[in-house]
Amino acid sequence: MGKSRKNETDKWTVLISERLKGLRKEAGYTSYETFALDHGLDRKQYWRLEAGANITIKTLIKILSIHKKELSAFFREVEQSAKT
Repeated sequence: MGKSRKNETDKWTVLISERLKGLRKEAGYTSYETFALDHGLDRKQYWRLEAGANITIKTLIKILSIHKKELSAFFREVEQSAKT
């Protein structure tokens, strides 16, 4: 993978993980651990997602369903944050 392509991938990975963290905080959770435990998620895995680790579509859909958020709305928000 070329350097510019990797940088682009890293940029989007960071934006997605930041938006997941934002959704958690908007839901009133200051702790990722409490959020994970309250929703039956592995706390270490969830921490990795917020830290920018690779995420499967299945896991993303599960987390977004907890937040009652559609994929399209989530990615619009991520794209909007990329523009700011």
